[in-house]
Amino acid sequence: MSDGTGVPAAAALPPAASHRAQLRAEVLDGLKITFPFMVGAAPFGVIFGALATAQGLHPLETASLSLFVFSGSAQFVAISLLALGAGGWTIWLATLILNLRHTLYAAALVPYVRHLSLPWRFVLSAGLTDETFAAMEDRYRRLGKHALSHWAYLASVVSMYLNWQFWTVLGIVAGSQFSGLEDTGLGFAAIATFIGMVVQKLTTPGARAAAAIAGVLAAALAFLPHNLGLTIATLAAICGAVLVDRIVAARRMA
Repeated sequence: MSDGTGVPAAAALPPAASHRAQLRAEVLDGLKITFPFMVGAAPFGVIFGALATAQGLHPLETASLSLFVFSGSAQFVAISLLALGAGGWTIWLATLILNLRHTLYAAALVPYVRHLSLPWRFVLSAGLTDETFAAMEDRYRRLGKHALSHWAYLASVVSMYLNWQFWTVLGIVAGSQFSGLEDTGLGFAAIATFIGMVVQKLTTPGARAAAAIAGVLAAALAFLPHNLGLTIATLAAICGAVLVDRIVAARRMA
């Protein structure tokens, strides 16, 4: 068959085959955009596994933290507070406040996932991390949403989750074989990854204000026990970003 220009027309895929092809493309793209973050998280996971084991946690306890908490920053705070003898409520409150940033992540992604069923939204929200947010927010902003775009989101969630489990286990094994692994400087890769994630998001006055406030306060309050400086810096940055964005919006409307 020809399309009238002498060029053979492409054979149309059956609906089922077309659906599978689109689904596969979404999954592969989700993996592709998440892969750089997986590489950056690898040394972070190794250090967590090694550090938690070195501080006396049983390998199963360390692995369970990654399986059920799945939040690198919260896990590091938790084991640090455990080492200082902090109580359960202190650890719970510190990790809760630290992870409040995920409410902002979720709010930013709501327009793209609100049409999904409750089970879908539950799975995607449970697996939302800094890395997945950075990957998917950028993708949604560039490409918008369509009927199968949540499969790219799911691919990002699952790949980051499995990646974190793998490197945690490797850190547990390596930490039991080599002492001082947590002091080798591997954590710089994770720091570089987060810097890259933050820099590309500093596109609004509120975002730039949040980065400045968080950086200054985190450094100034580093002397506080139980990582309270990070907690205060996080809350202040969120409030500062909201305030600055509202001021900018009000000036534009004036």
